[in-house]
Amino acid sequence: MTEHAGLWQILSHDSDWAGCFGYEPDRQQQGSCDTVVVFLPKARAECELRLALARYLGKPGAALVVIGEKKEGIAGAIKQFSVVAGEVVKVDSARHCQVWCGRNTQPLTEFRLTDWLSWTELSCAGVALSVAGLPGVFSLGRLDDGTRMLLETLAESPLGVDRVLDFACGAGVIGSWLHGFHQLAGKKPIRVDGTDVQAQAVFCARESYRKAGVNGEIFAADGLAVVQGNWPAVISNPPFHTGVKTDTSMTEQFLAQVAAHLAHGGELRLVANSFLPYEALIRQHIGPVEKLAQDRRFTVYRAFRKKSG
Repeated sequence: MTEHAGLWQILSHDSDWAGCFGYEPDRQQQGSCDTVVVFLPKARAECELRLALARYLGKPGAALVVIGEKKEGIAGAIKQFSVVAGEVVKVDSARHCQVWCGRNTQPLTEFRLTDWLSWTELSCAGVALSVAGLPGVFSLGRLDDGTRMLLETLAESPLGVDRVLDFACGAGVIGSWLHGFHQLAGKKPIRVDGTDVQAQAVFCARESYRKAGVNGEIFAADGLAVVQGNWPAVISNPPFHTGVKTDTSMTEQFLAQVAAHLAHGGELRLVANSFLPYEALIRQHIGPVEKLAQDRRFTVYRAFRKKSG
């Protein structure tokens, strides 16, 4: 079971693996495993979620194994682990990574992802919205400053299109806001489709869209492979971390490919930390770049794909 759409696709094509995407196991998987291995996530609350799922999947007396790096917080996670597994033992340690095992875990007979779902009321540029949340989703329980800056530019300089793709959509904040903004302004409805690589984000974005009545579909995807056709606008607040490590490869790949998914004259609008080297990549792959907003932390970039002829 993985929360990463790209890894899920790889596993689904390997006959030696039975891959499952996200935290929604089939009922028949309850109590089916002799050993459950949990890789330590970044967020403490997500560790609790993974441990609960592991208890649901494990047979009585199953071995529950937790693996993580010291800098990821394995010491704190072991305290959580011991609460549900009783006595736990460190079975290996190398290269700043530890492996712990417990065998007195009490199984769970019920596991519902909706029990972990939360809602946050947000407001930006006069638009109120409700956003779904799950442990591990980006900016849980708050509107991050980068997205706020991006939304403010959308209020000041609207896209002027009726169809948008939100890449790395997270919990669906941008799509929900655009829907509310168009309603508040009395504009015609806008369709906002979204993609994200993380299972929690996909689940939350669908819930946020459902509650707000957003017209759009959310896709689980690692990159733009599932995106069909050309878009008059693509918008993004892309991630730059994998776990606790800085990783810009996903956004670099996105910028190299996005022009092929933009209509001629279509707009890319993207917010990123100001220190990240995206301006040159946008100019290289799409065209001249404009900075719509900037402070010491974030920059909102805008670029248009050149029109044919």
